[in-house]
Amino acid sequence: MNLDRVKAVISGGASGLGHATAARLVAGGGQVALLDVQDEAGRKAAAELGPAASYHRCDVTNESAVDSAVQAAAARMGGLNVAVSCAGVATPGKLLGKDGPLAVAAFQRVMDINVLGTFLLDRAAALIMQGNAPDADGERGLLLHTASVAAFEGQVGQVAYATSKSAVAGMVLPLARELARFGIRVVGVAPGIFGTPMMAGLPQEAQDSLGKQVPFPPRLGRPEEYADLVAAIVVNRMLNGDTIRLDGAIRMAPR
Repeated sequence: MNLDRVKAVISGGASGLGHATAARLVAGGGQVALLDVQDEAGRKAAAELGPAASYHRCDVTNESAVDSAVQAAAARMGGLNVAVSCAGVATPGKLLGKDGPLAVAAFQRVMDINVLGTFLLDRAAALIMQGNAPDADGERGLLLHTASVAAFEGQVGQVAYATSKSAVAGMVLPLARELARFGIRVVGVAPGIFGTPMMAGLPQEAQDSLGKQVPFPPRLGRPEEYADLVAAIVVNRMLNGDTIRLDGAIRMAPR
């Protein structure tokens, strides 16, 4: 679809990859709805993006909250044809750590936000998209998942995170196959080491060290580069059913 026809909901849209994606889609002439739990940041981000953007408080682990937010966003935009799942957490923890086994609640929280949150957004968005008028190729919408290179090369201490991102990537093909009859594409992006708010909590020296591990370019990825890939996926209908690595050729070591 053309960028100027985009009507997108973006979970985690108040910051990081989600905010960059929103800015890119608005710059292309589209409309966006930012779904997040960061009220102040969300309202500020929407205001900065202008009248084409809105903020909707949404806990992605809550079914009714996701349904309500997506429906409200679609009503405001006059429709919905893109859903980008960027909400996520990367809480570290070893199965057998120095303080004992990994708490079940800690593992479950990562799964709830990263996996269930993606599923619930897909579910609410696809329900609306199936009723869209098809374009010349029969396309009605796009669901975009944010996985991670950890889905393929999970490191020590990433058992919860790597498991969740493997699931996020694993949903892509079966959903693409299932939703093909409605003309709804499903694509995943697996970022490498990116300069997001999560990364910003590390000392600059640590960030620089991580960036140098990337073969080329030897730096942290920029949220705008993720957003550029999302925009390319939106306009290229042949991208469907796969998860694309965006990682500067890095392959993560065990630690």
